Amino acid sequence: MLIRAPWRSLPDQLTSVEVWQALRLSLITATAATAVALVLGVPLAWLLARARFPGRRVVRALVTLPLVLPPVVGGVALLLALGRNGIVGRWLDSAFGVTLPFTTAGVVVAEAFVAMPFLVISVEGTLRAADPRYEEAATTLGASRFTAFRRVTLPMIAPGVAAGAVLAWARALGEFGATITFAGNFPGRTQTMPLSVYLALQSDPAAAIA
Repeated sequence: MLIRAPWRSLPDQLTSVEVWQALRLSLITATAATAVALVLGVPLAWLLARARFPGRRVVRALVTLPLVLPPVVGGVALLLALGRNGIVGRWLDSAFGVTLPFTTAGVVVAEAFVAMPFLVISVEGTLRAADPRYEEAATTLGASRFTAFRRVTLPMIAPGVAAGAVLAWARALGEFGATITFAGNFPGRTQTMPLSVYLALQSDPAAAIA
């Protein structure tokens, strides 16, 4: 790639409006997807690591399913669930007028879908390694479960949360299959950097290499 890169035209290509739009959208959506993964994934990881409930193995299998699903299949699953005629999407459209497919929000949903397992696995592993007696001591001294989690557990698992967030962000940034299937490839709205590179490969391979 270094040999074939068009070095003379590289500055112009890297400063083009299309490239900056795709890069900006990629950074924004990957960060938003990581935030969604943190909000949903950390409590879910705590439940999987600390709670005992029927169907826990099924929940863990569903959480890790995006790791083994082909990304395009994941995008199709999102369409079936959240599309305008999907199981949940039909209700979102009729009740709130919210349509997720082929929007920037759809990009965030697709990226969060494929990235969250990385966060959950990292945080769950850290929680299992942490001693639960510290939480029990805090609750014995009068702290609520939420306070014990916020003041005791969260500081202990912070390195695992940070590592999981970095992995999730990197996975979201490079997502292609689920994004193009669920959100499409519209410049300025859903065209992230991986999609922009793919489009450039069809018309201008030199620009894609750059």
